[in-house]
Amino acid sequence: MLPWLPRASKHNWSREAFSPILTERKWTDLLRQRISLETAKMYKVDLPVDQSKEKAVERRRVAETARKARIFNTRLRVMGLDLDALNQQVQEKKHQQHMEKQRSKALDKLRIYQDEALMQQDNDKMEKQRAVNIGLTHYWANHQRVEDSHDADLKCGLKGAFKIAIPESELGPASMQIFKGEGVGEEQMRKEQIKKTERDLRSQMDENKKRHMRNEHREMLASKELVQKDLRGLQQAALEEQCKRATRIAHDNYNKALAREQAEKLNEQHKKEEQEDLAEMWHTMTSDMMTECAEAAERQVGGGRPPQVIPDRWKGMSPEQLNIIQQEREQQRLEREKQKDAEKIQDAAWDLKLLKLTREAEKEDRRAAELRREQRIQMDHYNMQLAREQLAQQEYLNKTLYTNKPTKDFFYQFNTSSR
Repeated sequence: MLPWLPRASKHNWSREAFSPILTERKWTDLLRQRISLETAKMYKVDLPVDQSKEKAVERRRVAETARKARIFNTRLRVMGLDLDALNQQVQEKKHQQHMEKQRSKALDKLRIYQDEALMQQDNDKMEKQRAVNIGLTHYWANHQRVEDSHDADLKCGLKGAFKIAIPESELGPASMQIFKGEGVGEEQMRKEQIKKTERDLRSQMDENKKRHMRNEHREMLASKELVQKDLRGLQQAALEEQCKRATRIAHDNYNKALAREQAEKLNEQHKKEEQEDLAEMWHTMTSDMMTECAEAAERQVGGGRPPQVIPDRWKGMSPEQLNIIQQEREQQRLEREKQKDAEKIQDAAWDLKLLKLTREAEKEDRRAAELRREQRIQMDHYNMQLAREQLAQQEYLNKTLYTNKPTKDFFYQFNTSSR
């Protein structure tokens, strides 16, 4: 076994230790690129350029630049406040408030537009109803007059009635138009009917006026309610703005207090770190590490065992330890050569045995092939014998046994009746 060696720290790796690995990776990448170019030239294919590596390098370069900017920013490193982030938050808050105001204005405009549209719709409806009423009255006056009715001769005093040229003495009872006692009180009845019609029209007009007044009163109440809602909304918005302003002031005061507290903590931490650095420097200057004392790296454990080495105080191996390492390496090299020789002898023995087994397998294959050839010859002889026997049997059947062939009369005797 090798003597004890110092354990390597995670910070003492050198660049030369990784140079073979980096070189192999570079050679692998170069070979892959060379093969891709030769393949593209062979098949004349325009392959897309792989820019993933360039993008990864650019991304790492940007991250490194941002990291350097954070590290070398004295104000950010000492105070610990991200002023850019705070300013961005303030700008975002102002933008959000501006957007809320714009949204409120847009909603107010939309509400006013909808109210005007509803009022215009009501006015259009009333105008249409008024036009319909005027047209209906005009139609009554022009096309449904009393004088044009079938009984105009009875209602209008025989004005416009059809005149009969036949004498009344020649007319029968079915041709009578006015009977005795029929027109008594007709004028008084017509006057009463006109008065009743006027009273009905007047009552309808009064009812329409009352209905119109009720509608106007209802619209006035609805508009007052909308105005009150708008006023309440404005008051609530003013109260919310005051609460937000008070909250922002409280947050600003709290942030200032936190900044002062953090600055005090940083000052105390700097003082403490300076004291610890001075103590560490004094301890380093007066320790065995700076005085190059070799005995400081050994610790006696007793019990006849060799002294234990302290890693952080070790100054290197002595010549005796180096000689022991060289002797151990030489002994391991000799043992390795003996092992290789033994492996060569064993491999030669296995090769000889494999050669013998291969020859025996070839002999067995030749013997099996000869046996299969003899079997095929015997089977061919047997098949020829069967063919001769079958041919003789066929000749016997055709020439000796079946010589009397039936005529057409033999076949005509069948199927001659329905029975």
